[in-house]
Amino acid sequence: MNQLDALKQFTTVVADTGDFKQLAQFKPQDATTNPSLILKAVQKADYQHLLKDTVAQFRDRPLDETMDRLLVRFGCEILSLIPGRVSTEIDARLSFDSNATVTRGERIIALYQAQGIPADRVLIKVASTWEGIQAAALLERRGIHTNLTLLFAFCQAVACGQARVQLISPFVGRIYDWYKKSAGAAWVEAAHAGASDPGVLSVRQIYNHYKKFGIATEIMGASFRNVGQIRALAGCDLLTISPELLATLAACDEPLERVLDAGAARALDLQPVNFDEASFRFALNEDAMASDKLAEGIRAFCADTVKLEHLMRAA
Repeated sequence: MNQLDALKQFTTVVADTGDFKQLAQFKPQDATTNPSLILKAVQKADYQHLLKDTVAQFRDRPLDETMDRLLVRFGCEILSLIPGRVSTEIDARLSFDSNATVTRGERIIALYQAQGIPADRVLIKVASTWEGIQAAALLERRGIHTNLTLLFAFCQAVACGQARVQLISPFVGRIYDWYKKSAGAAWVEAAHAGASDPGVLSVRQIYNHYKKFGIATEIMGASFRNVGQIRALAGCDLLTISPELLATLAACDEPLERVLDAGAARALDLQPVNFDEASFRFALNEDAMASDKLAEGIRAFCADTVKLEHLMRAA
């Protein structure tokens, strides 16, 4: 058994890509996308027709609606190849506007339903700002499930659990990136690998908290830089993995053991934690890594959305 098949025994494997033609060989349960992945995909010859066809069909509609239709077009193609769910992201420029996020999420779901896709096969991705989390809570109450992304801090995870969102995506690799860059020449890779990786440690803390206190929100580790990070989180509810790292796992026949265990987490001596808006904002502000990476991530997704809009105008 290769390591990808072994991982699937105790973790739901999710493909992190807009390049849906790569999906069949890895047989993931779910798939995730984001503006950067869609931008990368539409610049490939295999996918340019999706952009051109969508723009041609809806050229008379507002650009933001045409954008959502393009995202849904990719999502529908992905759902034709997988048995589970696809995550489709809200425009990151709405990350601090709860009402606009709810409206956009409802529209995306309506577009999927118009294509015959039931709402339970779609997760609406929302940035884990305070406003995003509140919007997600409202969407969940309306029967629309959410994936809270750009999650770097424990306080974000706790607030998402309180909001009863469907799923969170802690960004393992970006946490690792920040600490490595911050340490500079003092960074020792071997000392921060596997179970000692700062991104892995963050997800373990969240996993233990959720399982200890019976929080139903699913945890999906994301943004991996190497297979060591993936192996160290074997047993997490879900892991979303790039095609390149999926291929690496599939090519390795060494044993892979479960690392995270809900029963062991429930036995831990942990104290309950809760956040209101003020304490959430303060905790996030106190976490330099999370503050930096959340802001940076929103800016990057915004920039790629603008680039995608330029391609749509030129199509």
